[in-house]
Amino acid sequence: MIEILLVSILLGIVTGLLAGLFGIGGGLVIVPTLAILFRDQGVPAELVLLMAVATSLATIILTAIASVSAHHRLGSVVWAKVYRLSPGIMTGAALGAVVAEHISANALRTILVVFLLYVAIQMAFQVKPKPDRIKQTKALDFLTANIIGLLSSIVGIGGGTLTVPYLISGQMLMRNAVAVASACGLPIAVSGTISYAILGWNALDLPEWSLGYVYLPVFFGTGLSSLVTAPLGAKLAHTLPAAKLKRYFSLLLFIMAAKLMWY
Repeated sequence: MIEILLVSILLGIVTGLLAGLFGIGGGLVIVPTLAILFRDQGVPAELVLLMAVATSLATIILTAIASVSAHHRLGSVVWAKVYRLSPGIMTGAALGAVVAEHISANALRTILVVFLLYVAIQMAFQVKPKPDRIKQTKALDFLTANIIGLLSSIVGIGGGTLTVPYLISGQMLMRNAVAVASACGLPIAVSGTISYAILGWNALDLPEWSLGYVYLPVFFGTGLSSLVTAPLGAKLAHTLPAAKLKRYFSLLLFIMAAKLMWY
C-alpha cells in the first residue's frame, strides 16, 4: 500500500506538471503507468486496464475542477457551448465504460496503444487543428460529444485532444477552445467514474480499497498531488521551449505505447 501511495504521489506530481506545460490531461501518462503498476501488484490481467482507465478518470475530476476554475476566472469558458456538449459527452462516457468492460483485455490494450500513438505523432510533428467553417448544429454537437465521451471513457482521458480540434473546426478561438475542452473534461470524468464504479461494484478479485474499478489510494494520491504542481507547470510553460518539450514528451508516449504492447 505504501509503495502504491508513493508512486501515486509521484505520478500526480509529474502529470500535474505536464498538464500545466502542455494543457493536456494526465490520462495519457496515468493509464499506462497504472497498468504496469497494477500488473506488478498482482491484479488479475482482465482487471488491470479497466482499473487503470477508471482510476485515471477519477483523478481527472479533481484536476478538471481546478482547471475550469482557472479558465472561468480568465473569462475564457464559453458556457453555452459547454452546456450543449455536456449531455452527449456524459451519455457517451457512460456507454464507453460499458464498452470497455465488455471487450477483451487485448482489444482494450490495442485501443489504448493506437490512441497513444495518435497523440504522440500529433505532438512530434506539431500538428495543429485548422479552423474550418463547419456549421456546428445542435445535432452535430450531440453526435460529436457522444463520440468524444465514448472514446475518452474507454482510454481514460479528459478528452481535450479530441474536443479542441472539433471546436477549432467551428471557428472558435484556441484560447476559448482549450477552456471549453477543460470544462467538458469534468462531465467526462464524473460520468465515466460513476459508470466504472457501478459496473465493477460486484466484480471479483478487486484489491482492497477499490470502489468498483476505481482504486481509491491512487485516486487520492495522484489527484491531490497533481493539483499542487499543475500551476507550476503553467508558469514554466511561459519560460521553457514548449515546442521542443512537446517533441520530448512525444518520445515518452511512444515508449509507453511500446510498453503497453508487450507488457
